[in-house]
Amino acid sequence: MRYTVRTAEDPADREACFAVRKEVFVGEQGVPEDIEYDAHDAVAVHVLALREDGVPLGTGRLLYGEAAAAKTGGDASVGSLGRLAVAREARGLGIGAALVRAVEDAARARGLTAVDLHAQTHALGFYERIGYEAYGPEFPDAGIPHRAMRRAL
Repeated sequence: MRYTVRTAEDPADREACFAVRKEVFVGEQGVPEDIEYDAHDAVAVHVLALREDGVPLGTGRLLYGEAAAAKTGGDASVGSLGRLAVAREARGLGIGAALVRAVEDAARARGLTAVDLHAQTHALGFYERIGYEAYGPEFPDAGIPHRAMRRAL
């Protein structure tokens, strides 16, 4: 399957990102829709994977500055990767890793030195394979066990 990954540019792109998140987090994982979308969506950098025919396949977002402070221990040099989701039919094709790299590129472009994320525990191996290290205890988020992870850029 051929696809591209890029920064979401306009409201239609953001809606495509939200559609993938709804499919994965709300539909598959049972996250309540009212907590899936938040005020950070308005200030985040969103990345989007699109099949060559324009069908959205995956998304992720970068928080930085004040928006990321609560997730990064207040360190302004660290961004927060979140809401990484890949549509079921597109998993296993490298799209998740490509989205993470796009978020990291956006972080570098903003002068950040590291990226933190809160990984669902079943996804720890994925993030470890692409350079993230877990730290701190397991914690629940939306009823799903997570661990904090970081990668220096």
